[in-house]
Amino acid sequence: MHPRSALGSPTPSAASRLSDSSRSDGSRKFSRNGSVSSEFEIERPLKMNTSSPKRPGVRRRQSEYGAESALRASVSRLLTAKARPFTVTGHIPMDPASLVLFFRSKSGITHSLDFPINIDYDTPPALEVLLAACKPHPTPGFDVYPDRETLFYPANLPLTATLEIANHPILDAVRNALFPALPMGHYLTALRDKLEVMVTGARMAPQPRTLRNDGRVATICVTLPVHHRGGNMIVRDAEGTEEKFFGGGGKPSEVHWTAFLGECEYEVETIQQGCRMSFTYAVHLKTYGAAVDPLITPSEYFLDLLSPVLSLSRGRKVAFYLTQDYGVNPSEGLAESLVPHLKGSDSLLYHALKVYKLAPELHWAAGGYVWPIDRTVECGNDVLDSPTSLSSMGFPSAFGSPARSAKSIRGPMSYYGGPEEDDVEITKIEAHNLRMRVEESGAIPLSEAEIFILSDWVPGPLAKERVYFVSNGELEKLIVNVLLVIYVP
Repeated sequence: MHPRSALGSPTPSAASRLSDSSRSDGSRKFSRNGSVSSEFEIERPLKMNTSSPKRPGVRRRQSEYGAESALRASVSRLLTAKARPFTVTGHIPMDPASLVLFFRSKSGITHSLDFPINIDYDTPPALEVLLAACKPHPTPGFDVYPDRETLFYPANLPLTATLEIANHPILDAVRNALFPALPMGHYLTALRDKLEVMVTGARMAPQPRTLRNDGRVATICVTLPVHHRGGNMIVRDAEGTEEKFFGGGGKPSEVHWTAFLGECEYEVETIQQGCRMSFTYAVHLKTYGAAVDPLITPSEYFLDLLSPVLSLSRGRKVAFYLTQDYGVNPSEGLAESLVPHLKGSDSLLYHALKVYKLAPELHWAAGGYVWPIDRTVECGNDVLDSPTSLSSMGFPSAFGSPARSAKSIRGPMSYYGGPEEDDVEITKIEAHNLRMRVEESGAIPLSEAEIFILSDWVPGPLAKERVYFVSNGELEKLIVNVLLVIYVP
């Protein structure tokens, strides 16, 4: 039986936002003395100028307009490239002499290849054996000369090297440059793809992303220290923007690497002299949350404790309260967006429910109400002309707390006769107004949603997030909890 949605609403797809954006709304910043400041931001409406514009005293030359236009165009291209980079390059701080490549030929003999290499002076015998074991690259129609094809080492033959990018901060550099907005709980892993070899006269045709359908989010290319001329790498993104990397020509003192997003294609220009060797790595994105391959697995003991709870809850919608605080604003995001950020006991329970092939959902909840999975928490505005507002009921709506408002009406003219009764009535009115706001935002009572809360005899700590709202002219905070809701078939 397929699990159904807890509240009957579609579950939005969780996608990690990997880039930040900002926009300008015409606001201006001023300080007290009139100079520009970053402390206060004042937005004023634009005034219509009905008078005819004045002509400038000095007419600007046409060359000045052309120079300014060229400058603005250059700045626009620069900021566009800065906003979303798709490549990053660098070098590995290591001694190339410590790099050794071990491989096994078709005959079953293991060979070792030492670096750096310059075939213009000497060709190591192991390199000739390596070239003989390689196969043509799987891109047809471009390499017309069989002796100048782009080669790669077969995946069925053992190959290893003393170079491990996990021992160098390459993945950290890739994350900072290409995935700056990667949420907490996500991490990058690198899996070696292939060893590519190009000799004099060979070139690699464009490699589209359709040839790399393994779920990678980026590719890392490490150029080994083998001397060559030419062989520049060209990378293009999905919009056709391209960047060229020269790679140092396999200098014996450097090991270069280049990384680009998985949506890009790349090619290598013709090798004019020497030999170009490079390792490619597939970069995959892993997460602690709702991923196909989560990092953690609940223990058998915990699963045995969960089994009777699910057995006794068949045919019902049940929910657990999350216990960890996540510091988010429920009015700005969905509760389901917390899945990649789950930690501690919350993450353990979530993954345990996934083991039983259930579909857990996260919902905002407060005061016996629960919000649908596709709704945020909105408390609305304080409506002064509402029939149940304090001002319409004869209570002052000054910018003060309910206690101060009640104190101002105490005396013989009080409508309810006593201070205690006034405080109780004010509390009831404010609770009713807040309940109306919550219902208007789409929340429904837990009883109507037919959700049964599973809790201990003595309730423990709960996750508490806060939503700001205005009541009686005062800023207050609504405490919102997070419910993990599942339907047990």
